[in-house]
Amino acid sequence: MTTKEIVEKLGLKALSKFEHREVDGVFVSDMLSDVMAGAKSGNLWVTVQTHKSIVPAANLVDVAAVIISSGKNVPQDTIDLANQHNIAILSSDLSSFELVGKLYGLGLVSK
Repeated sequence: MTTKEIVEKLGLKALSKFEHREVDGVFVSDMLSDVMAGAKSGNLWVTVQTHKSIVPAANLVDVAAVIISSGKNVPQDTIDLANQHNIAILSSDLSSFELVGKLYGLGLVSK
């Protein structure tokens, strides 16, 4: 499944400019150190964190996209940095719990 398909199926809002990618699993955490240690390349990263430090963490791990849950407002400096590094920042009004349930329903699991 691709980020484009997931955006369409879940009604996610793209906040940054990026190229769509294949998605291989889901990782959920609000701790950057946890993401850097446990997320895999190609994963979707679900979080409520919005500060610009999420961009280098996403870049380091090579996640397919960062999904900001719970309708959190993402600062412009985070979006600008994501644009510079082709990091997909997506948003959803759903809670992390609801979002992960829907992703699981699409056949995506933690890998």
